[in-house]
Amino acid sequence: MKNPFTFDSGKKVIAGIGSALVDLCLAESEGFVKNSGAQMGGMVMVDCTHIEGVLAKSKNLPTIVPGGSACNTIVGIGKLCDSVAPRFIGKRGDDDLGRMFEKCVKYAGVDPVLLTSPTATGRVLSIITPDAQRSMLTYLGASAEIQPDEIKASYFEDCAVVHIEGYLLFNPDVMMAALKAVKSTGALISLDLASYTVVESSRDLLKEIVAGGHVDILIGNEDEVAAFTGLKDEYKAATALGDKVPIGVMKLGKRGSIIISGGAKAIIPPYGDGRPAIDTTGAGDLWASGFLYGLVSDYDLERCGNLASRCGYEVCQIVGAHIPDDVWEKIRA
Repeated sequence: MKNPFTFDSGKKVIAGIGSALVDLCLAESEGFVKNSGAQMGGMVMVDCTHIEGVLAKSKNLPTIVPGGSACNTIVGIGKLCDSVAPRFIGKRGDDDLGRMFEKCVKYAGVDPVLLTSPTATGRVLSIITPDAQRSMLTYLGASAEIQPDEIKASYFEDCAVVHIEGYLLFNPDVMMAALKAVKSTGALISLDLASYTVVESSRDLLKEIVAGGHVDILIGNEDEVAAFTGLKDEYKAATALGDKVPIGVMKLGKRGSIIISGGAKAIIPPYGDGRPAIDTTGAGDLWASGFLYGLVSDYDLERCGNLASRCGYEVCQIVGAHIPDDVWEKIRA
């Protein structure tokens, strides 16, 4: 299926804008999730002390890695190749976690545009159950303090695509400022729906943004797309999604994905070599890494989807959202 977009050869940056967060990945039981205040498979906003209290109740130690949905995607693009330059825009705390975050992002080859705040760096406690599902408790901290007037069009002038995480829907003024700044430069906008809980709580704003033609690429899993379209049948929901944007994507986890563009559908098979998933943290984010890199590289949509599927699969083989360098070498090959 043909890629509907053509890109200016002078614009080879893919930028992401979203929450600068540190991921705390904790392996635990379903019972632990129920007693933590988390929503199984979803995301709940909490304060920092709540996360500390939940961690104190576990005998296990968390794995600590840089995170945030858009940041994970951009780091993945940085690992894929050096022909597309990755950039991340966000806000961190002026603390040890924030400095660690910036250092790790730079190490991944990403150009960080990070504002700072005296508020603590945001963090996400991802509780990973034996079925590899993640249930998240999120403290946004400094990441939520970014202001509309801090989002400059100059950040995006050399961008082919800007990927925006759906969590920004919780801050409508910032979301609209980001959309306006990006559109003024002519870059395409990719929006990830983030979580069905995000879609449910922000459905009116989301529909307004999509109906206004602000979004070029809309990415969601089956639960998120169902929440957005109001349709439970997967193929009807995928069709409805594709009717609203130039490219719509419905991710189906281990069943693959559906890409819809111009009324046509590409059914993307899942990638797999028999290894079971260990942790699904970052699976959708890294799926987007492969897809957006392929799109800007002028791949057809099936090839974009196949690369995306490989990236999403490989991140499920480790804890956290950072694929090891030796695996990236295999993906690039």
